[in-house]
Amino acid sequence: MVQAPCIHRFKIDGGEGVVVLVRVLQTQETLLCRVGEGITLSCADRVVVPTRYGRDLARVVGPVSEENRSRYGELVALHRVATPEDLERYQENHERALEAMAICRDRVDRHGLPMVLVSAHYVLDEPRLVFFFTAESRVDFRDLVRDLVAEFRLRIELRQIGVRDESRMVGGLGVCGRVLCCNGISDRLKAVSIKMAKAQGLSLNSMKISGPCGRLLCCLEYEYDFYREEKRGLPNVGARVRHEDVSLRITEVNVLTGQIRLEGEGRSLNVAFKDVYQDSKTQRWMIREEYAAAAEGPSVPDTDPDLRVD
Repeated sequence: MVQAPCIHRFKIDGGEGVVVLVRVLQTQETLLCRVGEGITLSCADRVVVPTRYGRDLARVVGPVSEENRSRYGELVALHRVATPEDLERYQENHERALEAMAICRDRVDRHGLPMVLVSAHYVLDEPRLVFFFTAESRVDFRDLVRDLVAEFRLRIELRQIGVRDESRMVGGLGVCGRVLCCNGISDRLKAVSIKMAKAQGLSLNSMKISGPCGRLLCCLEYEYDFYREEKRGLPNVGARVRHEDVSLRITEVNVLTGQIRLEGEGRSLNVAFKDVYQDSKTQRWMIREEYAAAAEGPSVPDTDPDLRVD
C-alpha cells in the first residue's frame, strides 16, 4: 500500500479540546479523535481507535483546528497509543487475512456468487473477521456467511463497497504519478461531475479524465471553483463575436493564458480577455476598437522610395 509521506513533525499533549485526525490502516478512512490526558502523540504514531467494525489500528495524520472539525463529522475518543503487542498482533492478523481471502474466494466460487473480494481483515481488539467485496448489484450471501462461520468460528461480516472505496483501500498511483487522492489525501472528497471537466477545457475522453476506479478523477474538483470564477463574465465556447463585419466563433477560452481563440471564414485569431466585451444594447459579444487598431498597426508603404528601381 502506498502511503503519503508525513511532512509535519510535532509533539502534542492530550487534554481538553485536543483533537487529531487519524487514518484507519485497513480502510484508509479518516476519523476525528479526542486525545485524553496523559497521551502524547507524534505524526505517524500508531493508535487504537473505535471504528464502525470495532477497535482497530490507525495512523496519526495531525492536529485539527476547531474551525476545520465540522468537515469530519462525529468525534470519537482515542482509545490508546498502540503497544508493541498491538503492532505484532496486527501483522499476524494481516498474514491470517491472506489465508482467509483464499478460503473465502473458494467458497464464493462454490456458491457461484457474482462478487469480487477486495480484502479480508481481522479486527484488532475483537474476534471479528470482515470481508470487503464489490458487486454490480445486491448479493444474497447468507449461505456463504454460514460456511465462513463454520470455518473460522468467529463473527463474520461481509461489506459491499463501491469502486471508489476499493481504490481507497487498495491504493496506488494516479495518472499524475502521485498517490491516489482518495487513498493518500482525503476520503471526504466532494462529488465530481463532467461539468467540472468542461469548465476546465479538458478532453472529454473518458480514458483521460477517469481514475483507476473507472470514475471521474477526484482532482477535477480541486480547481473547478477557480475556473468558474475566472470565466464569470466571459463568453462561452460556441458564442459568436463580431469583428470587422465578420461573425467569428469562439473555439477556446483559455483561463491560464487569458486568451480567447476565434475562428471563422478562413480566419483565426487570439484575443485577450480584456479586449472582448458584451454590448449593453444588443447583448452581442464584440472586440474593442483599441484591439482592432493595434492589430492593424501603423501603415507601411509597400516599397521604400529610396530603393525603388526605375
